[in-house]
Amino acid sequence: MTAVLTRPAEAPVVKRRKRGSAARVTTLIVAGVYFLVPLAAAIWFTIQDKVHGGVTGEYYTSIPQAEGFADALRRSLSLAVLTVLGVLLVTVPAMLAVTLRLPRLRPIVEGLSLLPLVIPPIALVAGVRDMLALGPNQLAGTPFGDALVSSQDPELPIILIVVYIVLATPFAYRSLDAGIRAVDARTLVDAARGLGSSWFDVVWRVLLPNLRGAVLGAAFLTLGLVLGEYTIASILLFETLPTWLVKISGENGQLSVSVSTASLLFTWLLLLVVSLADRPKTSRRES
Repeated sequence: MTAVLTRPAEAPVVKRRKRGSAARVTTLIVAGVYFLVPLAAAIWFTIQDKVHGGVTGEYYTSIPQAEGFADALRRSLSLAVLTVLGVLLVTVPAMLAVTLRLPRLRPIVEGLSLLPLVIPPIALVAGVRDMLALGPNQLAGTPFGDALVSSQDPELPIILIVVYIVLATPFAYRSLDAGIRAVDARTLVDAARGLGSSWFDVVWRVLLPNLRGAVLGAAFLTLGLVLGEYTIASILLFETLPTWLVKISGENGQLSVSVSTASLLFTWLLLLVVSLADRPKTSRRES
């Protein structure tokens, strides 16, 4: 009787697992088609030789020699690196302080981190533009006015770094908050302090290694935001990689799509590197 009663109970479980696997496979296929078909169409558009027919890689090999590309890429990468450092220097100490010392301020900090998502970017950049106009006009000759003028250097616009830090804060905050909650930072700190570690050792040797995935995730989100941001740089009249792409698209559409496709593949490669960053540590633990 026991065997007869057990078989009907296991059959629905097996069927549900098969249906769940089929649903996941179907979802992956649909997502793959949704993302890969437009990418394949873009790549096919860029390798077509419309003059002689056939296939050519001319538009990819000519990217480094394109007028203005090297300067725009260098500027965007410099802005991205400095913005990532700025975001981490702002968010990591603030998150650790709120978690370990000032837990009552968590709702306030969380609310402040959401403000860049509430304020429209076009309104933010309009306010920034009006503020920058004070530098050479009403505040000319003052230290603050000189700082506003120097922040608009076309080679490395510091004002863009400040604005990008504000825009990236919500995404970095969420990534770091999830990482801190996952590792139970308070318990780690109490254990390390109980063993006689200084606060510097607690942060540098205990917390940050355990938060490496969250920090890398925040850095990647910030990097993607900076490399893809167009509106603010365009309104403030700075030439970054996205604004250069829009400018070149009117002159050479295939070259513009080639650069966009290459930058997308480069971003995917960075995402793969971030996702594999913890693999060696994990494999050592499992072995």
